Amino acid sequence: MNTPILQDDQNPEIQAVKSAMKSTKNKRMFERYQTILLHLHGMKYDQIALIVGRSNVTIGSYVKAYRAYGLDGLVLGESPGRPSFLTKEQEGQVRKLLIEKRPADVGFPSEMNWNAPLLRQWILREFSVTYSERGTRKLLHLLGFSFTKPTYTLALADPQKQEQFKKDFDVVKKIDSVRN
Repeated sequence: MNTPILQDDQNPEIQAVKSAMKSTKNKRMFERYQTILLHLHGMKYDQIALIVGRSNVTIGSYVKAYRAYGLDGLVLGESPGRPSFLTKEQEGQVRKLLIEKRPADVGFPSEMNWNAPLLRQWILREFSVTYSERGTRKLLHLLGFSFTKPTYTLALADPQKQEQFKKDFDVVKKIDSVRN
């Protein structure tokens, strides 16, 4: 049962919630604080649920957390996210593939580097698991890979000529910057 409603300026609980609402920039935290403020003003769960766009169960969980731990009980925790579509063993196979083989080694057209679309095709072919483009990139990140654009270097280039080119190019850039 709710306590009698006091004027906002007389109720320290309401003042604390309002202060928290003003200080947060996080939309989800604002919504949680708003839920508690409405609850402290005596509104029922179904009314609050309509206002904030959450279910009665969610409203109840916010109020329960607030009653147990105060405003600290509303702090967002880490979401574990959806479990991987691949087992740990399959993830290990993907990692090994990316480190040890090129796409051409496993039957793809002669691509020099792995990319998300190719890996996605390989996972579908090998494990019958469908990943989205974004999901494939996320998997790559979780496996410790990062994205880089391939750059080409001339393995047989003359280092002295390269240094001379850099010096000449710096001179051209300086001249160009003076003109502009």
